[in-house]
Amino acid sequence: MNIGQASKASGVSQRMIRHYEKLSLIPAPPRRDSGYRDYSDADVHRLRFIANARDLGLPIGEIADLLSLWHDRGRGVADVKALALARAADLGRKAVALERLRATLVDLAGSCDGVDRQEFPFIDGAAGEA
Repeated sequence: MNIGQASKASGVSQRMIRHYEKLSLIPAPPRRDSGYRDYSDADVHRLRFIANARDLGLPIGEIADLLSLWHDRGRGVADVKALALARAADLGRKAVALERLRATLVDLAGSCDGVDRQEFPFIDGAAGEA
């Protein structure tokens, strides 16, 4: 499929597909005789993974690490398991921290009465002053 079809199938813009190719997150696809890129279903699957990971806030470096786990057939099973569990633990710590931040923001927002005034408990709390 061409880049437009891959973009539509994956939900990733053509510009970002080219960007991910430059970053080696997806391999450069073969080209047709016409010069157009020829993407596979596996490429679309990889693009969807990248898009979902970006939506979750993962940085490009972490996405690259996860993709390398997925595609490195030469790694031993124990290595893959150890790296996957380490990454899962990191994500678990981030999830806990994000939940704490979310709860703090909800509490701080609840302390604001919506009246125009000079004191802002929400901002004070977010700055660590509450």
